[in-house]
Amino acid sequence: MDHSETEADMVHQKVQAILRGLDGQHPALQSDHGMLRWTLHKSLERNPSSASIMVGALIKELEGAETRNNLHYIIPLLHTLMYTIIKAAYISDELYERVYIFCKKILTLPKPYCTIGLDCAQRLKTERKVPGFSYQKLVISEQNLRWDAAQHQDKVLLFLDPDLVSEAVCNTLLRETQGVQMSKMPISCMTYVITNSLQAALGTDCDIALVQRVLQDQTAEEVELWFQEVLSVLEQSQHRSEISRRKHSESLLEIYKKIVGSSKADIQTSRLQRIPLPSPDISVHLWTDQDQLWKELVLFIKETQNTEPEPDSFRIPELHQDMTGGEQNRISVWSNDSGIERDLPGMEEKEQNKLQRKPCIKKKGPDMDSALVIQNLTKAPRESREGTLQRLSGTSKETPVAPEKQPTARIVILGDDRALGRLAKAYYSFRKREARRPNRTVKANLQFYCIPVREDQTDHSSDKEDAHIVSEMCEVSMYLGRVDPWYASNINTLSDMIPKLAVMPPCPTRDATSDPFIVDVMSYYLRFGLQPVFFQIYCVKIHFRDVSLEPVEDVFLTELRVDIQECTLAKLNTLNRKKTVMDVRGAGIQVHYKKALASNREKEGSLVLRTSGAIIKTIPNKDAEDLVCLNVYIDELTKSTGRSPSGKMNVLRASSIQMRSLELRTWSLQLDKDARRTYNNVSSLEVTPCQEPGYSLQKMRTPRGHLDGKEDSGLSRYMTKSLLLPINTFAGIIQ
Repeated sequence: MDHSETEADMVHQKVQAILRGLDGQHPALQSDHGMLRWTLHKSLERNPSSASIMVGALIKELEGAETRNNLHYIIPLLHTLMYTIIKAAYISDELYERVYIFCKKILTLPKPYCTIGLDCAQRLKTERKVPGFSYQKLVISEQNLRWDAAQHQDKVLLFLDPDLVSEAVCNTLLRETQGVQMSKMPISCMTYVITNSLQAALGTDCDIALVQRVLQDQTAEEVELWFQEVLSVLEQSQHRSEISRRKHSESLLEIYKKIVGSSKADIQTSRLQRIPLPSPDISVHLWTDQDQLWKELVLFIKETQNTEPEPDSFRIPELHQDMTGGEQNRISVWSNDSGIERDLPGMEEKEQNKLQRKPCIKKKGPDMDSALVIQNLTKAPRESREGTLQRLSGTSKETPVAPEKQPTARIVILGDDRALGRLAKAYYSFRKREARRPNRTVKANLQFYCIPVREDQTDHSSDKEDAHIVSEMCEVSMYLGRVDPWYASNINTLSDMIPKLAVMPPCPTRDATSDPFIVDVMSYYLRFGLQPVFFQIYCVKIHFRDVSLEPVEDVFLTELRVDIQECTLAKLNTLNRKKTVMDVRGAGIQVHYKKALASNREKEGSLVLRTSGAIIKTIPNKDAEDLVCLNVYIDELTKSTGRSPSGKMNVLRASSIQMRSLELRTWSLQLDKDARRTYNNVSSLEVTPCQEPGYSLQKMRTPRGHLDGKEDSGLSRYMTKSLLLPINTFAGIIQ
């Protein structure tokens, strides 16, 4: 058996191991087939000539899966195949054609298969004409290599809550990301783009090792000139339909001859060389400030903009006093006049030094700016999510369509549901800033990624108890793993792996950053996790027993827990009566709720009962119907024949709910399982779907006479109603 047959057999075994994990066979492999995918692509880096073998094996399995109707294979294999094409040194036109034909075949399948197949077919159409285009575009956008004033800017922000993530995990991620960043210089990334473009187009008909040596001896200015020339050819080949792959290769062949010099004009064949794919530029931030997300976005936008003035681009300046005249200067923010001082009424009677005109924004009319409406329409689906099946219709109409020129901020949250609950609150605050000042706030395309992390348990609990703890604290990621098995394979397996890798001592014979597993998997997630799953954010209005305290409004994403507190005023009750167990345990409450029905009909319900507590969850469990609603679990206490009361669990499905205490006892509320977000001495609460701040503001500004008996009128009928948090996955919802 020759070397190529041995390599093909090894690739086939790795692909089959991944498929067995997707089938649920060999439970030991289910936690490792994310690692199998990583080792498969790592073997391609070690042996660039195996790309054709790997692409051939993957497309063969894809064709077999489509023929045998094994649809659960298609998306994982297709993502693995596309990543192989990006990392491949050279792919023949015949293999490109074979993959392209398969992607067109799956366009007849339901969502999300046809959605992902269409995206891959479009990329392959360009890749056939411009080999290596996906690699080049990826490196340019991720490393922010400047070659065009209107180019797309991309940044990855990794947020770590030090109260939820251990110091060892924080240090490990800092060490990996810093080690990767130190090995990436802009001039090195430009060299990668040049050599990849030449090798992907010319294959073994060029000596890439020679090109690498020549570029290494040149100055940064000379390498940048070659970089600009290569990108010019790529741009022309991409946008001109009459240019074929042969003409594109001829253009790059001329550049190759210029680089190696006239002495090497005769092309010499050579082996395919390994060209690294650098990881994205990931910045790690310890999440110690609630407004830190907003602040980091402001700094990112400032880096991408060169306009003046910078300080006033993101905030309205405070009023200051005129020290000479003792009068407050007038600073106009919104203006309906021309902005010229002499046009102001009574200007001739005033001294010019007492009236200062600052840069202002001319308001177009009494209605809300159209910029806010357009921005609101491009963020999320317009329809309300109440009483509907949760995202089972696919993601094509729900995918935000952001302008290409807007910079993209990829926000990665590492932690459990507590971190995601904090993200939901920060996202709500961010959208309120956008709604209030649409023309003076940051403009960026936000994409959110969730990587669950569970710290090791100190006690030796059973595997069943550990699984229960994970499902309780990582409900969002567990749900994403159920609807997208490839997310479960590659991302959910990190919840236990990251803490274990953090406490492992570094190998003394190897550089700690030589194989950055966590960063590599995170990079794969960022590059292929492009299908969002939308989660409804809920608003809770809290009233306190102390009437002097103003009601508080907050938001939560996954859970609201209600516990009965002991009321001190109850001890002052001097009535001579015998307290029963029912008096000690629980309290009487009144519940009024709007039922959640798949038909979305209006139906209300109410009940009065005695309870020891309640839990309101938004993520459905494994056996429940996937309905967008509040799953309310109330522990009702009922009288029994014995001395102790018996309890039963009342389960309600509601789109909104109100709860009010009928006794002096108060409640303690905990949001998103986070002890830091606890409210005490609560007498009543009201939970409703959180509305989009822009929609709420526009609805308030609509004159009452324009309602015409309709709930929404004017511009508000075209705007997003609910505030949804999109979390990216590999496939969205797989039906």
